Amino acid sequence: MMSDIILDLKNIHRHFIQGGKDLHILKGANFTLHKGEVVTLVGTSGSGKTTLLQIAGLLDGIREGEVIIDGRECSHLSDNKRTRIRREDVSFIYQFHHLLPEFTALENVILPQMIAGVGKTTARKRAMEILDKMGIAARADHRPSELSGGEQQRVAIARALVGKPKILLADEPTGNLDEETGNGIMNELLRLSREEGISALIATHNKELARKMDRCVTLHNGLLS
Repeated sequence: MMSDIILDLKNIHRHFIQGGKDLHILKGANFTLHKGEVVTLVGTSGSGKTTLLQIAGLLDGIREGEVIIDGRECSHLSDNKRTRIRREDVSFIYQFHHLLPEFTALENVILPQMIAGVGKTTARKRAMEILDKMGIAARADHRPSELSGGEQQRVAIARALVGKPKILLADEPTGNLDEETGNGIMNELLRLSREEGISALIATHNKELARKMDRCVTLHNGLLS
């Protein structure tokens, strides 16, 4: 029988050395994300939310534990294999959009598809489709400097979702925007994630938005509850 768990973090430990001290950020954290589920990650600043997301997305290593993506233990794979899994199965959205300034919105969404081997015509069609769903298609030929902060983040979300990843990891994706703009964009992100059947773990301080998701987990003292 196939499991519906797409991401499984088991007994995750992560330490940092700072000022000669060993800081134990994650102390055996456990978490499961089911296919098609959208989950909020909350916690105080410095609690380790970003660290947890980076570990879940194979961007950071662990001292102890397992990161299982779609039934495959991934934390101890080679760098090349981890990179391939990130490219094919995982997408990230950050507080800052990180768009390529020399390219248009459309080109920013086309590029990751072409890197993944998608033909230009297909990539362009898919990019326009996802930009339209994010309400930004009319600005497709504009460069980031010509877009508002909210528009830039809409493009960043389109870029993250265009390849239909299995897992979306978002770290305060609207934290740099005003409340009204941020709420509107988060609603679009939730709607589109569900339409595309993408599982998501989204870190946010916005408790109102957290209530709209399937469930909420809290990171406190290195553990999830």
